[in-house]
Amino acid sequence: KMTRDVTSQQAKGDTLVRDGITVADAVNRVLHLPTVAEKTFLITIGDRSVTGMVARDQMVGPWQIPVANCAVTTASLDSYYGEAMSLGERAPVALLDFAASGRLAVGEALTNIAATQIGSLKRIKLSANWMAAAGHPGEDAGLYEAVKAVGEELCPALGITIPVGKDSMSMKTRWQQDSEQREMTSPLSLVITAFARVEDVRRTVTPQLQPQQDNALLLIDLGQGQNALGATALSQVYRQLGDKPADVRDAQQLAGFFNAIQTLVADEKLLAYHDRSDGGLLVTLAEMAFTGHCGVDVDIAALGSDALAALFNEELGAVIQVAAQDRALVEKVLADNGLAACVHYLGHAQTGDRFVIRSGDSAVYSESRTTLRTWWAETTWQMQRLRDNPQCADQEHDAKKDDNDPGLNVNLTFKPEDDIAAPFIATGARPKVAVLREQGVNSHVEMAAAWHRAGFDAVDVHMSDLLAGRRGLEDFQALVACGGFSYGDVLGAGEGWAKSILFNSRVRDEFETFFHRPQTLALGVCNGCQMMSNLRELIPGSENWPRFVRNQSERFEARFSLVEVAASPSLLLEGMAGSRMPIAVSHGEGFVEVRDNAHLAALEHQGLVALRYVDNFGKVTQNYPANPNGSPNGITAVSNESGRVTIMMPHPERVFRTVSNSWHPAEWGEDSPWMRIFRNARKQLG
Repeated sequence: KMTRDVTSQQAKGDTLVRDGITVADAVNRVLHLPTVAEKTFLITIGDRSVTGMVARDQMVGPWQIPVANCAVTTASLDSYYGEAMSLGERAPVALLDFAASGRLAVGEALTNIAATQIGSLKRIKLSANWMAAAGHPGEDAGLYEAVKAVGEELCPALGITIPVGKDSMSMKTRWQQDSEQREMTSPLSLVITAFARVEDVRRTVTPQLQPQQDNALLLIDLGQGQNALGATALSQVYRQLGDKPADVRDAQQLAGFFNAIQTLVADEKLLAYHDRSDGGLLVTLAEMAFTGHCGVDVDIAALGSDALAALFNEELGAVIQVAAQDRALVEKVLADNGLAACVHYLGHAQTGDRFVIRSGDSAVYSESRTTLRTWWAETTWQMQRLRDNPQCADQEHDAKKDDNDPGLNVNLTFKPEDDIAAPFIATGARPKVAVLREQGVNSHVEMAAAWHRAGFDAVDVHMSDLLAGRRGLEDFQALVACGGFSYGDVLGAGEGWAKSILFNSRVRDEFETFFHRPQTLALGVCNGCQMMSNLRELIPGSENWPRFVRNQSERFEARFSLVEVAASPSLLLEGMAGSRMPIAVSHGEGFVEVRDNAHLAALEHQGLVALRYVDNFGKVTQNYPANPNGSPNGITAVSNESGRVTIMMPHPERVFRTVSNSWHPAEWGEDSPWMRIFRNARKQLG
């Protein structure tokens, strides 16, 4: 136990000076603020689909807008229960009120995680990451105030616990510049991470507005109408602090909010949900409109006469979209949980591009949603231009300006619900597939699950097993090389893995024999694709295969990309030609490299191209990010001449379940169309 002798210092701020601040100027500035603005440049560089159990990643809807309320995963590859995680932080508020900053961090984590089906508030567990400049005047006492407010008051009142956390007590740096001693101190920061079991991941609600039906937008204001503007995004963009910040006004009201939302989530009464946080109500509505690619028409008269305060306060709360015919029922559920005075009808989502805010008969703000989207994206665009290939960054930014973009869409030439493998599974025979991996490979479990579902016995085969002679490929009718980062890609993606085969005469002969053996199938995905492209000399009919090298963006790309199945010999893609559907992409080296134009023409002439990237209009493209690696003619998968060997950069094994797709049509069942690849394999082997 540590005892410290500290002195409290009451933080003071000045009333926000609002002379000359207009709603129009405030909107523009706030949407450019890094804490508010789009952060795609940080999201697409990290793998978000590995495990095949990610039910809700950051990117939402057909236009893949990074605004998800919380992260959701399934607990297994054959279940719908799972786990959710959300974050909450309000560090700037600590400049005015240490305790309020801590309480708001907890509140924000809870209003985020409420978007999925958890049930009881008591099921949520929190992790607290405390950061402070220990020893700086007032900071130690401030830390005590915040810890006491969260750990001894708010969380016990809510019935939730903080079983784990960490601290960083050195949030100050000193340096000398121009013979002058300088220092920089971070405000007290608490980052709350909330975790909970999810009853059914399919009932996670996103911010994507549904404008196609009669609907109502409701604001649930947990700030009790106080509309505090201290330490908000609004105050920050005008280089001010303000005086009074938001706070958790009533712990029991927060609990009632969570319980009400859980009831509505379980009963599937919410069309869309988004919490109010950085940037306030204006940003909440804007992000929902971006995600739904639609407009909104709202009236804020019920929120008071101060439009700036109503639109930009960051009190806890949320905006929900409900069907018009369900509005009375939803309002009753909210009232039953003590929230009647917190609910305000705002208006509705509408098709089109107009983002309109009124106060009674008075116009408050009107702008094109596409313009707002462009402003919101400019920060990520400029950051991306500095870090990556600027031409790619420009192409992505330009694509966001197209209001006619239809978003991700699906056009199938087969019925995914038809289980073509069922008759063969019914025989009881289960062919063996070697799920091959090397050190650094990380997609073998979901790959095995997909083949198992299709009627195979999936066997985990490590390269060390083959090199040591503990296993041989003669025992298998199918072989799949999985994705990941073998040997850390230090020799080039898949290069080291391929050389471990080519430079071992016995293993080399074993692979060559397998590829020449009739009645076998082979699939290489991502790192496995890169590896197998380097085994061309062993694979008959693959002489014109390309190499896969660094993406033109010069960056690892994690995308949910639209592809079209091309007519090719591939037995795994049989009956799928002409289909267009999205698929998970996660790689840094997927650019198709050919020797020259003649090589590319030969590959095309042989008809070996199996998948191509297309844009949302269904056209083959080399434009980024629809083509995330810039490959010529959109090529991202090829087959050998016999069709028995197929290699592809995208990951069908990560999206063979509908629930694992970042977006999908509502009518899809348990299995996504990508399951057809594995069922085709079972059919081919009889």
